[in-house]
Amino acid sequence: MTSDDSGVKKLVAAYMASYQKTPEINKLEGADQIDRDAILGVLERLRGLIFAGFFSPKPLKGDYVEYYIGELLENVTDVLRRQIKRALLHFPNPPRDPARESASITQRFLERVPDLRDLLATDVDASFEGDPAAFNKDEIILSYPGIYAITVNRLAHELYLLNVPLIPRMMTEHAHGLTGIDIHPGASIGHHIFIDHGTGIVIGETTVIGNHVKIYQGVTLGALSTRGGRLLDGVKRHPTIEDHVTIYSGASILGGATIIGEGVVIGSNAFITRSIPERTRVSVKNTDLRLMSEKKEPTSDTLQEEFWDYVI
Repeated sequence: MTSDDSGVKKLVAAYMASYQKTPEINKLEGADQIDRDAILGVLERLRGLIFAGFFSPKPLKGDYVEYYIGELLENVTDVLRRQIKRALLHFPNPPRDPARESASITQRFLERVPDLRDLLATDVDASFEGDPAAFNKDEIILSYPGIYAITVNRLAHELYLLNVPLIPRMMTEHAHGLTGIDIHPGASIGHHIFIDHGTGIVIGETTVIGNHVKIYQGVTLGALSTRGGRLLDGVKRHPTIEDHVTIYSGASILGGATIIGEGVVIGSNAFITRSIPERTRVSVKNTDLRLMSEKKEPTSDTLQEEFWDYVI
């Protein structure tokens, strides 16, 4: 036995001991393990179904359109049935016939996708109308992170409503990783949603968002406190945003009892933990801006008098 072999055996023994010590983070059998790559593949095929022609390998025209749709649907149906079946096995009390239940869920989910297309068309319209920098709607569909995130969220939300575990969160966390936009699949979101820039947005599970809402980067729609931990499961912890609300960058709106009324405008960096009546503008008083003079380097004695020449 070489010294290298001896070293490897010691490492293997150490890992085996670790696996026995913390079995809750092992997945050694693997029979019910969800295939993450398969789920991400389904996402891309669903985007192909929703935005017909934008993500297809060749132009869609004539009889090829029906062939393309049929091929995508067959693939998505087959993969989703198998992955949803595996997901259902994670319930403490799985269904008696998980294969049959997964087939039913898959069918109901795919029947809802045409309605999701209608919703997403309104989101594309809202993004185009709300962003003067947009060249056209093609640019929005192909490149805007907000549209990608809301597309994935709308798909994941339908699976969430169908009581599918694990898979919806896998979908939205993938979108989170790509876009910086973190929307829990449980969040309920209306039509004509415009997410501009998007990086750093967090939208919690029990958030309710109405129609014609604009949300800018760095916004948090979160819980006021999570000290209760698992005891808060099922409790409304996140705010309700009514129609025609605009929330500018960096604002935080917290709490399940917090309702932002119709037509409210929330200014940047506002921190809100109570309800705001409709048609209200909320702003944060400007902080002092200190402009540093380059006349000379300050000393400890002259800091206030000479270094901070201007206070706005």
